[in-house]
Amino acid sequence: MAGYNHLYIPGPTNVPEQVRMAMNVCMQDMRASDFPDFTRPIFDKIARLFKNSTGRVFIYPSSGTGAWEAAIQNTLSPGDKVLMSRFGQFSTLWVDMATRYGLDVEVIDCEWGEGVPVEKYAMALKADKNHEIKAVFATHNETATGVTSDIKGVRAALDDANHPALLMVDGVSSIGSIEFDQDAWGVDCAVSGSQKGFMLPAGLGILSVSKWALEAHKTAEYQRTFFSFEDMIAHNDNGYFPYTPATQLLHGLNTSCDILLEEGIENVWARHNRLATGVRSAVDAWGLNLCAKDPKWYSDTVSAIVVPENVDARHVISRAYDVYNTSLGSGLAKLMGKVFRIGHLGWMNEGMVTTALSVAEMSMIDVGMDIEAGSGVAAAIRHFTDTSVQTGTKAAA
Repeated sequence: MAGYNHLYIPGPTNVPEQVRMAMNVCMQDMRASDFPDFTRPIFDKIARLFKNSTGRVFIYPSSGTGAWEAAIQNTLSPGDKVLMSRFGQFSTLWVDMATRYGLDVEVIDCEWGEGVPVEKYAMALKADKNHEIKAVFATHNETATGVTSDIKGVRAALDDANHPALLMVDGVSSIGSIEFDQDAWGVDCAVSGSQKGFMLPAGLGILSVSKWALEAHKTAEYQRTFFSFEDMIAHNDNGYFPYTPATQLLHGLNTSCDILLEEGIENVWARHNRLATGVRSAVDAWGLNLCAKDPKWYSDTVSAIVVPENVDARHVISRAYDVYNTSLGSGLAKLMGKVFRIGHLGWMNEGMVTTALSVAEMSMIDVGMDIEAGSGVAAAIRHFTDTSVQTGTKAAA
């Protein structure tokens, strides 16, 4: 099919050309004396993007799921009680992992389309007078439903209860795209992956930990090898890794961090909000709803758009791909066939977003949905032309 395939799924995301070129390097000796000159700055750049000034960063040759495992293995022990919530496919998978690891999981189930139930967390923490809960897990951005949760509020609940539990955050589809401040929010383990806001192929699990997580590691009783903090620290301190690193991906990560830092992480957050608001304007113009139940839950990295009951969203997705050479995200688990998703994170601008919206419109019209041609695109254009590129506020006349 002529032209490029347009990628508007919530990960893997588009890879900037300069990142792609940075990875186009010959294989190199990962034990060479000058290798630390390359690796050490990367750890510092990641810590700056996470806003972690007191802990340290680990980079694993894995997906974000590997970083989930590393967080559990290195800070907790079998049988530890943890507080979790389940409100989408990825928060469900995290609960499943914790259960398989033999943790005593207290899980709060929420409607898909809602987020972390901060008030219920606060009640559970205040009721835990003996501090049996060792960690609180929170999915910052639920990719399946397009929901972002209040991590700052979870930290406030912990502090209000004077509770010492670790705060573990899944930031795979949020960190590097929407507001995240590890220091200010008191996050002990922050999990991310290379294929979302970091604008790389999948293959790197990134874990940023606090000094308190490093302290908890001293008493953690899980057996560990591949994800061991001990092994990573011993080698990372000298600029190396305990096993063969994904060197080409590290070159790409170095460049992607430079791109984010050059733009300024606060500007990156503002850009994502601006683009997401444009998508939400289009959804309103179409007369459709988001899966997110309330504006307080709206995600700035992915929108899950609910189709009418008489429409199978998979037909919209297949039409976009087969006819218009465009990838939209599918509904997952209980949302399969009920939503299609537009990922608007990473290397993304207004023109790319309006392309996604125009293809979504054509595909919805093709499958028989009552959508006025151009309505969503026009609404997004009005938003983009009426607001400032940097801040998303009203543009000067």
